[in-house]
Amino acid sequence: MTDTIDELGPVDWIVVEFPETKLTGEIAPILADYVDRGLIRILDLLFLFKDMDGTVEAFEAADLDESVIGQLRTLETEIAMLLSEQDVEDLAVTIEPGSSAAVLVWENLWAAPFGTAVRHAGGQLVASGRIPIHAVLAAIEADAAETEETKKTT
Repeated sequence: MTDTIDELGPVDWIVVEFPETKLTGEIAPILADYVDRGLIRILDLLFLFKDMDGTVEAFEAADLDESVIGQLRTLETEIAMLLSEQDVEDLAVTIEPGSSAAVLVWENLWAAPFGTAVRHAGGQLVASGRIPIHAVLAAIEADAAETEETKKTT
């Protein structure tokens, strides 16, 4: 990976928890589609297994049998290994005992041209965030209810 800062898009990460050790690789096709379409580049992919006593084991895709992670192994192409041991420890706290998780770090290739333009204009990202889906739906429902109430009173 020899990109310069001018060529990189924003980088995001998620931890997706699964009950028990139910990593089947069912999420692989959609991730592969995003990669194939040039929307994202997977930078790191890690799997966590947390015993009932809280003991955590971390594995890379190459360490796991395909019967455990399915096609997720095929996504391990340009892995940058961005997650440190401390990151893994911090992320492991987020999953419940007796669960497994996939930790995914990706670059948003679709946003790279915008990021480049911002940097060339002298700007920099100073804040970022996500609005939970349930909050968006609640806001839409509240707006619809308010609109309906306004129609009734006019």
